[in-house]
Amino acid sequence: MSDPLNDRPDAHLENPMNHPEEQPTGSDGSPKFGRLLIVLVLVVILIGFITFASEWLYS
Repeated sequence: MSDPLNDRPDAHLENPMNHPEEQPTGSDGSPKFGRLLIVLVLVVILIGFITFASEWLYS
């Protein structure tokens, strides 16, 4: 299997430390922090509801 950086004689000048190529940026596969935040808020509300309901029921 050939390495595209080693196929050219001047490849070491462009990438002297042989770092991997940068990954493309964009929304593909990136975490959805907005959805996570909404889920966390809903879970906190649910826990609060369970707490108040159990306090009301058992007191």
